[in-house]
Amino acid sequence: MTLAAYCVIWCRRIGTSNPPPKSNTYWKDIRLTYQARKELHKAVRKVLATSAKILRGPFADTFSTADVEDHECASWLLLRRSKSDDPSARWQAVQAMSEAHHWHDYQYRTVAQACDLRTLIGLARSRDSDLRFFLPPPPLPSLKEDSSIEEELRCLLASLPQTDLDECIRYFTSLALSESSQSLAAQKGGLWCFGGNGLPYAESFGEVPSATVEMFCLEALVRHSEISTHCDKIEAHGGLQLLQRLYRLHRDYPNVQRNILRIIGNMALNEHLHPAIVRSGWVSILAEAVKSPHIMAASHAARTLANLDRDTVREKYQDGVYVLHPQCRTSQPIKADVLFIHGLMGAAFKTWRQQDSDEVLAEKVSEDESRYTTCWPKSWLAGDCPALRIISVEYDTSLSDWRARCPMERKSIAFRSKELLRKLRAAGVGDRPMIWVSHSMGGLLVKKMLLEASQKPEMSPVVNNTRGIIFYSVPHHGSHLAEYSVNVRYLLFPSLEVKELSKDSPALKALQDDFLKFAKDKNFQVLNFVETLPTSIGSMIKLQVVPVESADLGIGELIPVDVNHLNICKPRKKDAFLYQRTLQFIRDTLAKDLEN
Repeated sequence: MTLAAYCVIWCRRIGTSNPPPKSNTYWKDIRLTYQARKELHKAVRKVLATSAKILRGPFADTFSTADVEDHECASWLLLRRSKSDDPSARWQAVQAMSEAHHWHDYQYRTVAQACDLRTLIGLARSRDSDLRFFLPPPPLPSLKEDSSIEEELRCLLASLPQTDLDECIRYFTSLALSESSQSLAAQKGGLWCFGGNGLPYAESFGEVPSATVEMFCLEALVRHSEISTHCDKIEAHGGLQLLQRLYRLHRDYPNVQRNILRIIGNMALNEHLHPAIVRSGWVSILAEAVKSPHIMAASHAARTLANLDRDTVREKYQDGVYVLHPQCRTSQPIKADVLFIHGLMGAAFKTWRQQDSDEVLAEKVSEDESRYTTCWPKSWLAGDCPALRIISVEYDTSLSDWRARCPMERKSIAFRSKELLRKLRAAGVGDRPMIWVSHSMGGLLVKKMLLEASQKPEMSPVVNNTRGIIFYSVPHHGSHLAEYSVNVRYLLFPSLEVKELSKDSPALKALQDDFLKFAKDKNFQVLNFVETLPTSIGSMIKLQVVPVESADLGIGELIPVDVNHLNICKPRKKDAFLYQRTLQFIRDTLAKDLEN
C-alpha cells in the first residue's frame, strides 16, 4: 500500500475514533483535530499528484476495500486499469473515466497529468469526456526576432526535401516560397482573377493577402505531409508548434484550421510521431474540436484522433477519407459500411448537404442540425442506422484546367480510382459488407474501382463484400456537359474529367460494357436516380447535365426526380422521398448483415 493510501486512511480515522471525555480542553482538542485533518488532506493531495508522476500502480489491489470514500480513490483505480495489458480492461477504464462528471477539479487535473498517451487519446475520442481531462497546450516558443508566421512557414517549407516530388507538390511549394503578401497585394488589382502564379486558386481563401500566402504554404505542407519522411522533417523543425500558433491565430478562418488539421492528421499516420504530437498539446485542441457543432471541423479532428488511437482502431484514414459515423469510441457493434463518393466539383461534405431553400438561408439556421443539416449522412443516416460506419471521400476535381487548384494535376478516372481504392483499403473498406453511394462522376469512379479491385487478389474483399450501389445521376453513357466544352468560354481548356464524360469517349463505353457484365455476374443490388430539371452552370450554361437515358445503367430501378443535377443527392427534408427511398434501399440490401 502506498504512502498516500496510509495518509488517506489515517486522516479519515482521526474523525471516526471514539470521542474523548468532556472537559474544558475538549473544544480546543477538536479545533486542533480539525486543523490537523485539513492540513493532512492538503498533504495527501500533494502526495497523490506526485505519485501520479512516479508510480505506475498508484494503489495496491487491497486498497480498494479501505475506509475511503469512493470518489477519492476512483480516479486512481481507473488510472491503474487504463494501463492494464488487457485491451478490454483499458477500454472499460477509459469509458468509466469519460462518464465521470462528479469529480473535483483536482481529480480531473491529476488524471490529466498521470495518464499515459493511450488513455489521453482514448478520453479525447470518448463522446462524454470532460474537457478538464486535458491540460492546456504548453507555451509556444517565441518567434525569432524580426520574424513573422509567414516567414516561419516559408523557412519550414524550405527545410523540406525539394527533389523527387510530384508536379503538384513542387507547384505549391514554389508558389508559397516565391510569393509574398506584398507581391500579392500588388497583383490583386489586375491578376487576382486571371493568370499569374495560381491566383485563381487563391481567390477563395480570403481578402487578406498575408492569409493567402499562408494558405499557399499550408497547401504545400498538406502535400508534403503525405510523405512519411517529410513528416519527420516537419516535426524536427518545430512544425507542430508553428502550426498550433497559426491554428490559434486563425480561429475565425475555418479553411485555414481545416488545412492545419489535415496536416496533423497526415502526420498521425506515422505512429513514431504520436508522442511528439501529444507532447506538443494537440490532443487537447482535437478533443475540443471533435465536439464542435460544425460537422467539417469535427470530422477533421475525428480523423486525426482515429489515426492517433492505435488502441481501438486498426484502420488508418489517409487524407480525404473521413468517417462521418461513428466519430467517437462506441460500444455499438459496427456491422456494415456505407461509402459516399462525390462527383465533379463536389466535396466530402457539401455534396451531401440538405437541399438549400430561401427560407433556410433567410433565417440563417444552417448551424441548427435539427432544422437544416450540412451533411445528411451524418445527421440523418447515422441516427437511422447506428450500426453502420459511414465514410465520405474527398478528391479535387475541376471543370476547366484554368480553374484547377493545381494546373499540372490532370488525373484520369483510371488514375483516381487506383488512388482512392488504395486509401479506402487502408481504411478497412472491404472488411465488412458495404454499399456505395455516388453522385455524377463519382459513380464512374465506383465502377472503375470495383473493376480494378476484381483484378487484384489483395483487393478482392472490396468486391466480395459489396452488396449494392446507389447512383445519383451518374452519366453511364456520357454527359451533355462535355458537348459544351469546345464552344463555351467558361469551359475553355476543359479538364480531363470533363473530356472523359463525352458521349463518344471510348474509355467511357468500355467502362460501361465491362461493368454491366461484371455487376450482373456479382448480382449487385442497384438503385438509380436521375434529374429531370436543367442545371445552371455559371451564368452562361443551363442544361440537363445527365439525361435520363444516360443515367440508365441497364440494371436496377431507375427513378426520375424533379430536381436539377446538383440537388439530386440533396433531399429537401428527412421525410422527403429522395432520402426515404435511399434509406429503404440501404436497410433492405443490408438486412441480413445488420441482423447478424
